[in-house]
Amino acid sequence: MAPGEPKWRRRKDARPGEIVAAALEVFSEKGFAAARLDDIAKRAGVSKGALYLYFETKQDLFHAVVRDAVAPNIAAVEAAVMAADLPFAAVARMLLGRVAEVLSSTRLGSVAKMVIAESGNFPDLARIWHEDVVSHALKIATGLIERAQQRGEVRPGDPRTHAFSLVGPMLMGVLWREVLVPAGAAPVDLRAVAEQHAQTVLEGMLA
Repeated sequence: MAPGEPKWRRRKDARPGEIVAAALEVFSEKGFAAARLDDIAKRAGVSKGALYLYFETKQDLFHAVVRDAVAPNIAAVEAAVMAADLPFAAVARMLLGRVAEVLSSTRLGSVAKMVIAESGNFPDLARIWHEDVVSHALKIATGLIERAQQRGEVRPGDPRTHAFSLVGPMLMGVLWREVLVPAGAAPVDLRAVAEQHAQTVLEGMLA
């Protein structure tokens, strides 16, 4: 903060980020339908009126959560793997490892569970999630596979279908953790799933 700049200005500028962070927590804990804007405002330390200055609806707030708190994790994974000029086997292991790290260290899995559970009543949740997260993640994997096929590293086949095979078990792992572990199922180590799956799937994909 510049010398002499009033503290309230810094606080005001920080409010949208604080509201988004609070919304991420509340959505993860309660789901979309049960989340109340009053609860989010209280968690963020602002009034409900202040919240409405930045977000008109709960759907707008969810979109901001996906855009500002979830999508940057996908962008970071993309930046890392696309910059790595390595053989496909190494890049695939890196990709799955990074995905496992994001799923293990953030609330992304909780939000994914919420979208799956509530998209029937709130279809815009699925649309936003697909546009800002899923389609982007699938594009990253598909692009890596297309590049590897051009280099002769990966067997012929539809790159998008290959991408589903590559990343699918990570989705299964996070849903297991979010849905079944709270109901008594044995925990799953997503990092171990990523490592073992990479070894298995590469045996079938590599030329």
